[in-house]
Amino acid sequence: MTAATAFKVGNFNRGTSDMTVSRQWLSRSPDQRFLSLPDLKASVDARRERSIESRINTKKIEFLAPENPTTIQQTHDLSVGLPDGTVVSPSHWSFGQLSGLAKAPAGYLRTLPSQITADALSYGMRYNREGEAVKLYAAGDELLAATGPDYGRIFDAEVVDAVMQVAGSGLGDSRWKVPGVLDWRTNTYDPEAPVTTDSTTLFASDRDVFMFLVDDRNPIEVGKLPDGNPDLMFRGFYISNSEVGSGSLRLAAFYLRAVCCNRILWGVEGFEELTMRHSKYAPSRFVEQARPALASYAEGSTRKLIEGVEQAKAAKLAQDDDDALQFLAGRGFSRKMAERVMAASEEGEGRKPRTAWDFAQGITRAAHSIPNTDARIELEGEARRLLDKVTA
Repeated sequence: MTAATAFKVGNFNRGTSDMTVSRQWLSRSPDQRFLSLPDLKASVDARRERSIESRINTKKIEFLAPENPTTIQQTHDLSVGLPDGTVVSPSHWSFGQLSGLAKAPAGYLRTLPSQITADALSYGMRYNREGEAVKLYAAGDELLAATGPDYGRIFDAEVVDAVMQVAGSGLGDSRWKVPGVLDWRTNTYDPEAPVTTDSTTLFASDRDVFMFLVDDRNPIEVGKLPDGNPDLMFRGFYISNSEVGSGSLRLAAFYLRAVCCNRILWGVEGFEELTMRHSKYAPSRFVEQARPALASYAEGSTRKLIEGVEQAKAAKLAQDDDDALQFLAGRGFSRKMAERVMAASEEGEGRKPRTAWDFAQGITRAAHSIPNTDARIELEGEARRLLDKVTA
């Protein structure tokens, strides 16, 4: 791909700011950060290759602890014995799942000697659990997950493979790549910023995988900045999954104006999301729905966004201020909030609100001044619903 120059960006008050990627970036240890999709895939592939999934009768599971502990450590040692003689040690996550299956409080069990915990789990599995089977997922001598028998595992490796089908290495050999960085001093966005462990957006642990990629060498012009420069947006998506059951598969696609160094997404619009629980038929649904949805978005046209903006700017909803106040009142806005929206629209757009676009931008801008998160999100949702109505 041809290298792009830095782009002048702005209008960050439009749309929303999204912290999802930033939270991932902040929470990941160095061993959970990857510099390319092939590196990430090698890690999750290795885990899958050494893992075994088995469906076992609950009455055949043994919980083992040292019979005559002589050290403090031995009062914490707990293992799970399987019918074939294999012994595995539960991870922190799978211990919580085992406790849930046995209808026992994991937090309390962790405070007890393992000898008592083993007895409690054995009793719970035999007498508290209504189902007769569990599904265990182990890698080597570690138990990674313990779920109900109908858990539909979507492997992290399959999700990474699906992303690589559209993004290659994630380093720019296709349209999709790890994002660049916004320079706040000049409001320029550099798509060619180097990928390092401090800037990557490719993550995986023994519990999950998360990837965020953008098409940031091919900006889309959706209007003008206050200084007359083009208002540019980029396409982006993130996808996450947990093959051990700590979260559903989640695919989100959207448009954004920039990504800053701490990976906050600015000026996000057109947010669409697909969530898939790991139910019985989840693996086939991933093949039939999620993979095609990702491929379709990756190859999709930007025409829908541009046409939507043009329709919203052309949809006149008010002739004067009285009409504007009446329109907002009809959508449940108080007089005070309606006046705030109108003032915010005029400040941001340089004119009084008359079109669907003006009202949506005013509502979004007014929402930014609301400290309560739930109230702010609800107001931002009203702006999205307004645009959806006129561009449907």
